Amino acid sequence: MFEQAFKNIDDALRKEAGCTTELDYTEQTSWLLFLKYLDALEHQKAMEAGLEGRKYSYVLDPPYRWETWAAPKKDGKLDHNAAQTGPDLADFVNLKLFPYLHDFKQKATGPDTLEYKIGQIFGEIKNKIHSGYILRDIIDHIDELRFGSQAEKHELSHLYEAKIKNMGNAGRNGGEYYTPRPLIRAMVQVVHPNIGERIYDGACGSAGFLCESYDYLRPQAKKAADLKTLQESTFWGIEKKSLAYVIAIMNMILHGIETPNIVHANTLALNLNDVQDKDRFDVILANPPFGGKERPEVQQNFPIKTGETAFLFLQHFIKMLKAGGRAGVVIKNTFLSNTDNASVSLRKLLLESCNLHTVLDCPGGTFQGAGVKTVVLFFEKGAPTRKTWYYQLEPGRNMGKTNPLNDADLAEFIELQKTFADSPKSWSVDTLALSAVEGFDLSVKNPNGGVAVVHRSPQDIMDEIAVLDAESAEVLGNIRALL
Repeated sequence: MFEQAFKNIDDALRKEAGCTTELDYTEQTSWLLFLKYLDALEHQKAMEAGLEGRKYSYVLDPPYRWETWAAPKKDGKLDHNAAQTGPDLADFVNLKLFPYLHDFKQKATGPDTLEYKIGQIFGEIKNKIHSGYILRDIIDHIDELRFGSQAEKHELSHLYEAKIKNMGNAGRNGGEYYTPRPLIRAMVQVVHPNIGERIYDGACGSAGFLCESYDYLRPQAKKAADLKTLQESTFWGIEKKSLAYVIAIMNMILHGIETPNIVHANTLALNLNDVQDKDRFDVILANPPFGGKERPEVQQNFPIKTGETAFLFLQHFIKMLKAGGRAGVVIKNTFLSNTDNASVSLRKLLLESCNLHTVLDCPGGTFQGAGVKTVVLFFEKGAPTRKTWYYQLEPGRNMGKTNPLNDADLAEFIELQKTFADSPKSWSVDTLALSAVEGFDLSVKNPNGGVAVVHRSPQDIMDEIAVLDAESAEVLGNIRALL
């Protein structure tokens, strides 16, 4: 229905000098898509108000509505005499539209309002489509899109997810925008959220976890009250990066959440000592960034000091869970065995304050462009860990762009996890027996899976290098003697 329009938009963006990457294409599509959606939403609300005999108060003033500046119509078709193009259109967007929309942040009554979201979005991004002629072309394609029916929204959400996936494949930092959806769906099924529970992702990226949780819960909403709960008070996220924040908002809107509860902030700037019971959540699903470093003043907000962002996030998630709350968190597999003080202390905290009931060991290549192996930690807060069930995911193929993770790969994990069943790929460990002496080591060691990998000491490796160098020198000497 809309696939060709999306292709045409990308084709036009590739001609624009100001847009050079998949990230640019998604960002620029996002702000235009948002304004088109806002126009459809306002028309829908105005119509509903008219049917009820009420007057609807539009959010945007007439000159800044899509139907005025982007797609003025005459007899149902674009009015080419009224539609701006070229330098006039570019000047209007850059000098009038964006400043007007940015000002909404100051006018808004609170951060949970649509007005605030508008101001936040247009304060974060800039128009990179410098050519008013190319912009005109893109607007015409955006105007073909419709948000009226569930089927239309469903297709748009899938097309938008495809753009996010392309961003995820577009380089080493792709993982911060895109977690493979089959992995997210498996995590949602294991954690099993319910309507009425509050679901949180403090490193929400493109909001994949929140969108998939909505898709999981939406069929269960049988009453109007359930739908209102899902719309207004179920899904909560925080995102630090501007582009990811904008994409998260748009992604949730396309999935059906009209005013997403996504905040643009640094999650780790929150002092854990300030967290109260009212701030906590029933369910946490997240793939926090790893490999990053945080400043010393940010580390002061945490009892276990470390520059590794993923370890700070894990402390944050443990603190933000309610008693009895459930979590699924992606983290580097080295967390399970690192011997530094922060890693050992964090494993101790996790095992003593939560029931780490499941560890999913993901194969290399699960995340495109990320050169690290990952695991998923599933835990419940409130009781210490006694036993942990491990599952070693082995799809039986090398994974990459052309062979990504799929739902079938995770079907056995989801089924076996229900009863923590043993199999050639799964086993349980008496975690309660782990001691501080061995650093609460949680390494993945499949007792059914052949020989465990034994890592040599650095000294052994250096000694072998020295021997090999000596042998090479001797061979070279012999060769020289023959010359």
